[in-house]
Formats: sequence, C-alpha cells, structure tokens
Amino acid sequence: MTDVEIAKHNLDGHSICLCKNGEYFTDDGKGISPMMRFISEGKNLSGYSAADVIVGKAAAILFVKSGIVSVYAKILSECGKAFLDSHNVPCEYETLTEKIINRSGTDICPMEKTVAEISDVDKAFTALKNKLAEIKKGEYNKNGL
Repeated sequence: MTDVEIAKHNLDGHSICLCKNGEYFTDDGKGISPMMRFISEGKNLSGYSAADVIVGKAAAILFVKSGIVSVYAKILSECGKAFLDSHNVPCEYETLTEKIINRSGTDICPMEKTVAEISDVDKAFTALKNKLAEIKKGEYNKNGL
C-alpha cells in the first residue's frame, strides 16, 4: 500500500490522517485546526501523504506549506483541487464540489473566504492564523468568558 492509501484506509472516525513510510497518525480536530496546530508547533510533515474529510483551498494551502506530497479527500473543492494541481500535489477525492460551506450551512466557509484571493502560501497562512484568532476572540466574547 502507498502512504496515501494507508492514510485513506485509516481516516474513518477521524478528521485527518497523515502517513509517511507506512507510519501514520490521526487527529480529530475540526476544520483546518489540526494542520494549523502542526505547522505552528513546527512539526515536520515534509514527504507525508494526507487523507482528510473536507479539503478546500485553505486546507490545500496548509498541505502545500507543510510539504505534503499527496492528498486524498472525501470532499474536495474545485479551488482546493486547482491549488494542489498548481503546486504539483497529486490528489484523489470521492466528491468534487464547487465550494466548501460553513458548519451552519448558511454561507461559504470563513476560511475559504479568507484565502479566496490569496495565492502566496505564507500570506495565506498568516491570513488564516489571524482569522482563527478573530473567530476564537468572538466566541470568547460571545460566551462571556
């Protein structure tokens, strides 16, 4: 089995599975939070393959930034696929969709909106980090904590 096949095989019940040289690990974090955390912690993911439940442009950017070499997605957005293709990262998917919708189903995912017009990986990462901090601060204030 290839690394991407191992990652795909071990994705069930998790949000992401990363594999390199047959060794894999999973994470159950929501959205792009696992990849943001791995990058922020300085985890070396160069050469890994990834299997993820939902991959939009934001996740694709994080995969490219961290050196992921192949991607499997249960759901892949057209712009996520285009970004991976433009960086020569092979990808497979079950469903190709026009866009990624937010969790409440009312609009486009805020992470996708954040990177829609950004093609530079480092600028996109900074924009995503700022957006996540803004969202977290909003939840913090909303919950009166």
